[in-house]
Amino acid sequence: MKQKLCSLTNILKTAGRVVVTGAFVGACVALFASSPTWAAGAGQAETMVRNVCSTCHKFAGEPASRFNLKAPDLMWAGSKYQHAWLVGFLSGKEKRLYAKSYRWDRGWEPDAHVTLPEDQAEAIAAYLEKRYIDPRVEVGAFDVSTVTKKEAEFGAVAYREHACIGCHTIKENGQLVGGPQSVDLAEAGRRYNPDWLYRFALNPQDFTPHSGEFLADATDFGVRAIVGYLMTLGVPGFNYDEPWTSPEFARASAERGKVVYQEYCSQCHGATGEGDGPAASGLSPTPAVHAKMAFDKLPVEYLYNVIYHGGRSVGKSPVMPYWGLTIGQQGVADVMAFLKATFTGAAESTPARTGTGSSGVCPQPRRTKRAPGTFRNMTNPVPANAANVKAGETLFQQTAQPLACFNCHGTKGDGQGPMGAALNPPPRNFTCGETMKELSDGQMFWIIKNGSKGTGMMAFSGMPDNQIWQLIHYIRTLVE
Repeated sequence: MKQKLCSLTNILKTAGRVVVTGAFVGACVALFASSPTWAAGAGQAETMVRNVCSTCHKFAGEPASRFNLKAPDLMWAGSKYQHAWLVGFLSGKEKRLYAKSYRWDRGWEPDAHVTLPEDQAEAIAAYLEKRYIDPRVEVGAFDVSTVTKKEAEFGAVAYREHACIGCHTIKENGQLVGGPQSVDLAEAGRRYNPDWLYRFALNPQDFTPHSGEFLADATDFGVRAIVGYLMTLGVPGFNYDEPWTSPEFARASAERGKVVYQEYCSQCHGATGEGDGPAASGLSPTPAVHAKMAFDKLPVEYLYNVIYHGGRSVGKSPVMPYWGLTIGQQGVADVMAFLKATFTGAAESTPARTGTGSSGVCPQPRRTKRAPGTFRNMTNPVPANAANVKAGETLFQQTAQPLACFNCHGTKGDGQGPMGAALNPPPRNFTCGETMKELSDGQMFWIIKNGSKGTGMMAFSGMPDNQIWQLIHYIRTLVE
């Protein structure tokens, strides 16, 4: 009976198009599963793939348009999926890949998939991994262990900028967002082999031609950022790489860093770090005065990111280039060693500067752009209780990202932080009542969220709104 029923798949193929139903395939699999002679081995797995899986999936030949398929091509299945996920999917422990039909031109109902006992799922996964390897996928082309938190952040932005979210869903704040037309990517980091995903992202139409796949105008750097981001999805506690712990930093040389600084950094920051390089006169905000900064007191992650990934990466001015591609990891390590050895500043004790409102001066003149009325008139919706003020203090002094506020504004909020003396105009002096009474809650919220153009105030765009309001409560307590 089993042989006769399964052989009907040949009858149900018309004009080369498989019309076998999910219920029929389920019945066929059930017969395999109930047979006492079915043992989870390579031979039986091959039989299952040929007689059952192939009724929907194509395992040989050139990739075909989705409009000519019932289910995705699997000629490269062995290179595509992670083993644990594939076993879980075949045994019914993973959710559907498509919220709607794979053939979105024909149906909006989710496609059913057969479910196998775990030992059979294990055997089929092992068979696919051995038999269906894609020669185009270079093993080791994408090393997940090198993905940094900042690169994943870039990838998240690029994912949206290149319209990936238009077709693929991801999870944000516990909710699926994005177009459900194509495969769900909320668990991509647990599902795909990163080498395959990287090769796919270079040109999706190599795998699914003429099927609505979008070709993005992305550099290899951008593709790697997107793939890095996707490989973090669905992976709790993803282990991000910390490049400042790499071998290049163990070999860092301040002498080499001095040469790199003179060749590149001095164009803006000046030969002696006074912010008076040949490009400085045309820049707003003006370059940081390195000679007045205590680089040994700055967080290493922040310093690395601002040099390797540029000012924009930490919410600061985009006129600070991303030097990583130019000077490489060793160059960044060497420059950081030079900065720490050369510029030690005088944190929290730098004399007040004159000019456009020095740190510590009260009142502190400033021509800061006014927030739009809808923001400027907002009042703090978070209760001003002890818990929220304490949470704001922790953010200000320790945890705010991309940089804790005290680094510029000082631990007392008087603008005398390790970076404060290097900025022109200087950071706000939050201890000055005359200045602070003119700043509405809404104005402060808008500035913290978006930064302040023409100053060193970076944007904290990734900070949740409630944390910004907690921060504002704490800042209000600094007024003397």
